[in-house]
Amino acid sequence: MTKACDLSGKKVQFGNNVSKANNKTRRKFNVNMQSVTFKSDILKRNIKLSVSTSSMRTVSKFGGIDEFLTQTKSKSLSLKAKRLRRAITNASTKAS
Repeated sequence: MTKACDLSGKKVQFGNNVSKANNKTRRKFNVNMQSVTFKSDILKRNIKLSVSTSSMRTVSKFGGIDEFLTQTKSKSLSLKAKRLRRAITNASTKAS
């Protein structure tokens, strides 16, 4: 399993540790990943995702996973999030 966010697609980044003597060694910048269960009101089920903490804050700001996925551009979503978005839009159009 890769360390990538299921909503934003954030991945591990690479860079350098720079010492006081200006020696450079390679290092990893890991994403702060958490396993979270979101409750979808439209799909009427729980959605378990591996999400970065910054994405959790954004979902909270939007007011839930349904609103986040419907209002976010699909260009910035990961493949799993795009599938969820499609299911939410289909369910909401059938309910109307």
